[in-house]
Amino acid sequence: MTTRPGAPRTTLLDGPEGPLEVLSTGRGSPSTVFAHGAGGSIATTRPYAGKVAGTRTFVHQRGHGRSHRPSGTGWGYADLAADLWAVAGAVGADRALGVSMGAGALLAGLAEDPDRFDRVVLVLPAVLDRVRDDAATARLGHLADLVDAGHVDAVAAHLLADQPAPVRTDPAVVRWSRDRAEELVGSGVPAVLRVLVDRVPVPDPALLGRVPCPVLVLGQEGDALHPASVARQVAALLPRSVLHLSGPGGIMWEHRGRTRDLVGEFLSAT
Repeated sequence: MTTRPGAPRTTLLDGPEGPLEVLSTGRGSPSTVFAHGAGGSIATTRPYAGKVAGTRTFVHQRGHGRSHRPSGTGWGYADLAADLWAVAGAVGADRALGVSMGAGALLAGLAEDPDRFDRVVLVLPAVLDRVRDDAATARLGHLADLVDAGHVDAVAAHLLADQPAPVRTDPAVVRWSRDRAEELVGSGVPAVLRVLVDRVPVPDPALLGRVPCPVLVLGQEGDALHPASVARQVAALLPRSVLHLSGPGGIMWEHRGRTRDLVGEFLSAT
């Protein structure tokens, strides 16, 4: 494990295919690993942990931050799961939270290793067993093109347009979109976006029926990229799931307080 210069709390772990950047905070039990969505980051995932007890480890998934950039297109959610499982093993995590792509990684891993975690939170699952071909996923390809072209303003506008309509004029949301755009340009995210639009986490959804641990599934209505129908489908397949759907307005914008309460209570439970 090596320390990132200028950020002593961020380290690089050896993953199955290359280094993975992680940040650990807190101490003691339980120990939870957090995985962001495509184009997300450690910083965008940390708000979910605001009320979670114990040790919290955040990972930059492949193509993000200083984690390794995947080569070629011969990989998918199972490889993201292998990365996440490696981090969880290294830090002794017994609980996990994944957002969007991170939720997909957890689903892929649990389908093959259903006993790995004691508790799991799946936030905004976007796809399960069928490749999507709709306007929302097409926008991911457009975002990849904008990032590759280095158009920070255009990337920021694209990200802002993907936020719920009621919050698009909120200065905090506008600032967030600009900050994310600046971080995305020059990153390995476009390659990740282009690969994942043709992948699914769990080709055989029946495998999720073997997962014995409690799972909290968080979705929201009115989100084209993360349809509430997918959250409902995932929750129906998991034997010990609890489903909570937020109204439109952003699960971490208008509903941030409630989301943090739900996650904190669930992941901190003994």
